[in-house]
Amino acid sequence: MTSEIESRLQLALTLAEEAQELILKHYQHKSLEVELKGDSSPVTVADRGAEELIRKRLAEVYPEDGVHGEEFDDKESQNGYKWILDPIDGTKSFVHGIPLFGTLIGIEKEGEMVAGLCRFPGLDEVIYAHNGGGAWWKKGSQEPERCQVSSVSNMSESLVCITDIMLWEKEGIRDLLSEVGGKARLLRNWGDCYGHAMVATGRAEMILEPEMNPWDAAPFAPILKEAGGFYLNWQGEETIYGRNGLSVNAALKEEIVNILKEQQY
Repeated sequence: MTSEIESRLQLALTLAEEAQELILKHYQHKSLEVELKGDSSPVTVADRGAEELIRKRLAEVYPEDGVHGEEFDDKESQNGYKWILDPIDGTKSFVHGIPLFGTLIGIEKEGEMVAGLCRFPGLDEVIYAHNGGGAWWKKGSQEPERCQVSSVSNMSESLVCITDIMLWEKEGIRDLLSEVGGKARLLRNWGDCYGHAMVATGRAEMILEPEMNPWDAAPFAPILKEAGGFYLNWQGEETIYGRNGLSVNAALKEEIVNILKEQQY
C-alpha cells in the first residue's frame, strides 16, 4: 500500500507543477476576469482550468480513483482512493496579485488522509507529506528540507494566524478572537493555506479557521501530522470534515482546544 500512496503523491507533485504553469499565465494579468459563485466567493478561469487539468490526468493514470474538488462535481471512487482538490486556495489573494495562494491536493484512502501537498505557484514552493514519510518543504530548485512545527509552549510567545476577521464577526465570535489574540504574542492575517504552511514549517504556532471545507483542509492532515503537529476541528477531532479547523503545534494543542471547546456556535 505504501508504494501505491507514494506513487500517487509523486503524481500529485507533478500535477501541481503543471497546474502552476497554467495558473501563472493568469497571475497578475490585467485581463483576468473574476466571477462570483453562489456563496459570493470568487472564481477565475485559472481555478477551473487547473482543476480540469488535474482531473484529466487523474482519469488517465488512476481511472478508478474518486475525485472531490471545489469547482466540479464529485467522481465516485471504485477502489477506496479519493483525491481532494482545491486548484487555488486563496483566490482573493490570487486575483489581487498576492502570492500567498496555493494549489491543494489531498489523497484519501478508505476515509483516511494518507498524503497531501500544498504548492505555492507565486513563490515556487511546495510542502508535501505522506504518512510515515515525513513532511518536506521544497523551495524552487533547492533540495527539500524536513518540516517541523515549532516547540513554543507558551501562548504568550505564539504567533497566531487567521484568514478573515469578517468570518469571526459573521459567526458572532469576535470576543473569542480577542481572547486568543490577547494571549498571543502576535495575531496576523496570514491566512488560507499559507497560514497552515507556516505552522507546518515552524514559522507560526497555529492558525484558526471558523469555516473550512474538506478541500481547504485535506493536505494539511498528513502534512501537520508528519511535521509533528495537528490538523483538527475545534472540538479537537482529527478530521477534515468539520465545519471549522485549526493547525497547531503539539505543545499548544491542548490549551487552544480547551479554549475553543468552551465556545459553542
